[in-house]
Amino acid sequence: QVQLVESGGGLVQAGGSLKLSCAASGIFLNRHAVDWYRRAPGKQRELVAIISTVGSTIYADSVKGRSTISRDNAKNTVYLQMNSLKPEDTAVYYCKASYAAAGREYWGQGTQVTVSS
Repeated sequence: QVQLVESGGGLVQAGGSLKLSCAASGIFLNRHAVDWYRRAPGKQRELVAIISTVGSTIYADSVKGRSTISRDNAKNTVYLQMNSLKPEDTAVYYCKASYAAAGREYWGQGTQVTVSS
């Protein structure tokens, strides 16, 4: 059974930092592209960052320069380091692992990030 478990969310003041984790079981994350998404109340889901199987990264303009997505293959985990947090970063953050060749994707349950002003 494949599971993705996000953690690291919480309540933080504006300007603070959080490091989100996406830990996998049942799959090897290093064989999957991993995306972080977020959904804020009343808004559409937004793609935040992507890391490919070879470590290439892409960031949404809204987080570029403030966030870093990375892998720890030994821990089968992908991270999203978020700095200089803003109230508009408040959302539930989800990770998704994709294995395009097989048409498979897996989602975690989400972790809440709340940034107070």
